[in-house]
Amino acid sequence: MTPEETNVNMEQNVNVEPENTGAEVTPQAEIIPEVAAEEPVKKEIKKKAAPSEPPAEFDWDSIGKKHELYSSDERKRLEDVYDQTLKAIQDHELIEGTVVTMTNREIVVNIGFKSDGVLMANEFRYNPDLKIGDKVEVYIENQEDTTGQLLLSHKKARILKSWERINTAYDNQEIIKGHVKSRTKGGLIVDVFGIEAFLPGSQIDVKPIRDYDVFVDKVMEFKVVKINHEYKNVVVSHKALIEDELEAQKAEIIKKLEKGQILEGTVKNITSYGVFIDLGGVDGLIHITDLSWGRINHPEEIVKLDQKIKVVILDFDDNKKRIALGLKQLTPHPWDSLDKELKVGDKVKGRVVVIADYGAFVEIAPGVESLIHVSEMSWSQHLRTAHDFLKVGQEVEAVILTLDREERKMSMGIKQLIPDPWNNIKEKYPLKSKHTAIVRNFTNFGIFVELEEGVDGLIHISDLSWSKKIKHPAEFTKIGENIEVMVLDVDVENRRLSLGHKQLEENPWDVFESVFAVGSVHKGTIVSMNDKGGIVALPYGVEGFAPTRHLHKEDNTSAREEEILDFKVIEFSKENKKIILSHTKIYQDAQYAEKNKEAKAGQKKEKDTKKAVKKLKDNLEKTTLGDIESLANLKADMMAAEELSRAPKASPQQAELPQAELPFDEPKAEEGETDEPKAE
Repeated sequence: MTPEETNVNMEQNVNVEPENTGAEVTPQAEIIPEVAAEEPVKKEIKKKAAPSEPPAEFDWDSIGKKHELYSSDERKRLEDVYDQTLKAIQDHELIEGTVVTMTNREIVVNIGFKSDGVLMANEFRYNPDLKIGDKVEVYIENQEDTTGQLLLSHKKARILKSWERINTAYDNQEIIKGHVKSRTKGGLIVDVFGIEAFLPGSQIDVKPIRDYDVFVDKVMEFKVVKINHEYKNVVVSHKALIEDELEAQKAEIIKKLEKGQILEGTVKNITSYGVFIDLGGVDGLIHITDLSWGRINHPEEIVKLDQKIKVVILDFDDNKKRIALGLKQLTPHPWDSLDKELKVGDKVKGRVVVIADYGAFVEIAPGVESLIHVSEMSWSQHLRTAHDFLKVGQEVEAVILTLDREERKMSMGIKQLIPDPWNNIKEKYPLKSKHTAIVRNFTNFGIFVELEEGVDGLIHISDLSWSKKIKHPAEFTKIGENIEVMVLDVDVENRRLSLGHKQLEENPWDVFESVFAVGSVHKGTIVSMNDKGGIVALPYGVEGFAPTRHLHKEDNTSAREEEILDFKVIEFSKENKKIILSHTKIYQDAQYAEKNKEAKAGQKKEKDTKKAVKKLKDNLEKTTLGDIESLANLKADMMAAEELSRAPKASPQQAELPQAELPFDEPKAEEGETDEPKAE
């Protein structure tokens, strides 16, 4: 359909609005019946007007509405008045509205927008006095939801507004009011502007609060002391308000404080190390040592909470923020009332109050203590602790050793109640006397034993056994066992006893000297080996040592551990209790003896030859010149015989024998044999 056809159809169905000639125009709804009555006339008018005037633009908004004609100024004025009745709002904005309608379930609020907002009545439970016309704050969640409804929230508006007020109060340090809702761990929950804040127990009052329940359902004043924006936490304090009030009072009290001044205060807090006293806005501390002249375990033995007591000011710092107080200083010192007749050497009774490793403190009167050192508890010299002798609370009797009334110090001893065993030690333990002792301790060099309480002695490791070599005393005995000893030496001045155990038996080395003489051969077992040689167990429980070079066997191998062989004694020392052995010497000496026998036979033959030569030489001197030729022949025969007699000395067997190892020297020619001149 063309535009011209569309306009024609529209003109046929809708009456065209007449031109504005200044005359009053009748509304369209009222004209329509007349048009129906005079339809032929209108068709005629349209036919006449169509060719000269174009069709007017159709106003779709006018369908079904009554129209009134206003001038442009009047319309503008009315539009301005209408616009002023509406507000320009945005989502997530906090705005104030007016309650216009109330039911049991809903509250209708007008915020000046094109529509009103509907809120649930339970959002106003905190305000039962709400009525129509009241101003309330609302939070715009959405100007128009899918159903065209304005969405508001009074709860969110309260929270946002509350955070603004809380931040303002925190920044300006304002005093705000809140309602204590309930008790929680460590403090109270307070409702401040609709937000739950935490009131720690330490911030309720300047003094410790033991019962939090008394503050529940009360309205109190607070200061905001901390805000955590990340976790939306608020901490308030009521103590801060009280501290501000007390600050002026505290400054006035501190100005009047002086050392030695006696004041009355209230026990504010009790700890294991002392008591805090409230002096009327200023706190002071009584240390546990200043509560009583006697020794106490806890301050609760002397004072109780909220008790009013008198104290004396002992000290304070320059700013007077730390005040040291005393309670025992208000009573006389116990040392001043100590018996004037008490002196050194007197016996006194007391109660053990403290025990340490080095000694015990004994209270002989309230506030008067004396030390008993561990060395004064027993005459014994070996190390022990005070716990071995005394216990806390035990009643003991002791002797006063030192007494200084000015310094208020005293020392005592309990061993002085029994005689000193060293007073007649030489009569009780004479030299070479035999006794039974108890093994108390080991060292690398010996064993400490106890003969009786206070009498200790030392057995040196070398005095444990005559024949057995002991590396450590633990190999010989055990702690707590009895051992037989002999007194070797008594040193009264240093309170020392030298004891021996092997001296109880006869020294077997006196017998071993003849049994294991040098050169004797004995069968032994190699019990251990090291780099230097081996330990050999010999008969009668004796041990000897064989160097490595003396452990080579005849088959050119070395002896091994636990091997049983014959050994020859090559060295014996009674003083050092040392026996040196050799297995190699046994077969070497046999070889040397065989070689020496052959050598001696050759030497005898040579000696006989030399004698025959000498005899011939003597005979030659008596011959005549006519016998010279025969003598020359005889001389040649004798020289050949002499060369033959010397041949055994160059034999291979004789050459292998080392000259240094021969047990004898070569026989020298008899005097005169080598000096004999040869025959010409």
